[in-house]
Amino acid sequence: MTKQIDRLLAIMARLRDPERGCEWDLAQDFSTIAPYTIEEAYEVADAIERADYGELRGELGDLLLQVVFHARMAEEAGLFAFEDVARAIGDKMEARHPHIFGDAGGTMTEGRWEEMKAAERADKGERSAMDGVARALPALLRAEKLQKRAARDGFDWPDREGPAAKVAEEIAELREAPAEKQEEEAGDLLFAAVNLVRAYGISPEQALRKANDKFERRYRGMEAKAETFPALSLEEQEALWQAVKAGEAP
Repeated sequence: MTKQIDRLLAIMARLRDPERGCEWDLAQDFSTIAPYTIEEAYEVADAIERADYGELRGELGDLLLQVVFHARMAEEAGLFAFEDVARAIGDKMEARHPHIFGDAGGTMTEGRWEEMKAAERADKGERSAMDGVARALPALLRAEKLQKRAARDGFDWPDREGPAAKVAEEIAELREAPAEKQEEEAGDLLFAAVNLVRAYGISPEQALRKANDKFERRYRGMEAKAETFPALSLEEQEALWQAVKAGEAP
């Protein structure tokens, strides 16, 4: 394994060589590579979702390349190297599992895990419960994380009725909002919807992904049933939608 890691590091060093490297790789920096890093992480998740483990192997390699790429650029800038990245995560995992690698004993619980993460944030000088929630996260996932952080401080609805009423309130406010306020009210509505879904113990991100898949599957089904689907009237399209929906297994 070490041999293959060393090989990959050598390949990236060659690609970034100022005199003999690849023009494209040399032109990149952290900000230009970051979108590819995010994309590769999603492709890993997609392969897992489809249980395509042959593809997962390749996607994990693509994701590892992103780590190597960032580490190489950091080394060139005198910031840190790949070895430092590996050491840091190794140290973190040992510190977060004192019952395995230390003498703490007991078992790992969600509360214990969160206490350790909170201590880490405090060591970094983070004081707000909102600190450390990455702005680059998908907006739906970030909303859920922000709400969970607030809930740990007790700032949360005691039951489902509160968030349900808030969703209804936000729908009304969006309906009545002037044009210049509609985007803000739409955001409030989506944020409230996340809160409601979370109150049911459901992951909003996962729920929406499944809804997206269902919509795509049914739309493709309509297209397969009607060669000229776009030419159909809205009423005909709706009837076709209901037919596809009825034909799905419960």
